[in-house]
Amino acid sequence: MIEIKEANTPSLLKDYVKFPFSLYKNHPYWVPPLIQDELETFSKSKNPAFESAEAHFYLAYKDNKIVGRIAAIINWNEVNDQQKKKVRFGWWDVINDIEVTKALLEKVYEFGKSNNMEYVEGPMGFSNLDKVGVLTEGYDEIGSMITWYNYPYYKEHLEKLGYVKEKEYLENKFPFSNVKPETFYKAQELIKKRYELKPLNFTKTKDIMPYVDQMFDLFNRSYAELSSFVAITDVQKEYFKNKYISFINPEYIKFIVDKNDNLIAFGIVMPSFSHALQKAKGRLFPFGFYHLLQAKKNSKDVLSYLIGVDPEYQNKGVTAVVFNEYYNTFTQKGIRDFIRTPELEENTAIHNIWKHFDQVTFRRRRTYRKEL
Repeated sequence: MIEIKEANTPSLLKDYVKFPFSLYKNHPYWVPPLIQDELETFSKSKNPAFESAEAHFYLAYKDNKIVGRIAAIINWNEVNDQQKKKVRFGWWDVINDIEVTKALLEKVYEFGKSNNMEYVEGPMGFSNLDKVGVLTEGYDEIGSMITWYNYPYYKEHLEKLGYVKEKEYLENKFPFSNVKPETFYKAQELIKKRYELKPLNFTKTKDIMPYVDQMFDLFNRSYAELSSFVAITDVQKEYFKNKYISFINPEYIKFIVDKNDNLIAFGIVMPSFSHALQKAKGRLFPFGFYHLLQAKKNSKDVLSYLIGVDPEYQNKGVTAVVFNEYYNTFTQKGIRDFIRTPELEENTAIHNIWKHFDQVTFRRRRTYRKEL
């Protein structure tokens, strides 16, 4: 007998956040999130996503033991602005029992139907800056702090329950030794002169802050054409600014401005925190903070988190300027591997940016869809 409970008290929400820790205990490739960070993500008073989204969190029990969890989400900006009558599911983890998955998804359907939604898609979060996709290839590779890891049976559960692929995401990587500066050095010199552009490099987080709102506006403009994109609101900008920017090495954030100091391109890269998070076991104290600090200073692997170019400057070679700045920083730091976070397979513009680096696709993930 499977019982479903809504995680609507602090104690149940904590159980919700901690369930994957038992499901993936000692797993070599699962990267645990920070428990406090997850709790804040699900807090209506702390996460501004709740201003334009509604969410319910469910736990599944069998013999009084937690055996699964799922979030049911409606992003009202997506529904109203894009006319997509979609209920999302995310933060889905489950034992290998399709009946548990079925019971959890029934709660998502219930929520969707009560709000006249027409289909369900997932796994995905509240917005485009949340984790996305069920892993379909690359189970023997360590995850990252910005992706979900899952067992191979997740995909099987969804497909057996009549779900079909909606979006495919690729994760690529290449050794930094593959980067040949001659492929972009001359070009970036010409492009800087032609368009009167200037790169900005940073050593202090406080110097980045005045540009961050501009960066999110540019992020919204550069990704607006993608079919699954939902713009970041002003309140979310503030939230992400406080949550992430101080976490990232200032020298890993690159801005390109025009002659009037308007931001026209940016790149955000992060050190890999995967092994540090495994050591932290979900907690910053007493030792988690130390492990993360060590990774921030010493990690030889980096993750490309975001890159954006103003639509007016797309296809004009501006990324060569961004690459040149990163090349100088990474050479200095002795970076070993460059890992790209999930990117839509259909986003050919972003794939073309990296075509000279001999990258390999080492992981695939997808979102699945089902009509209600």
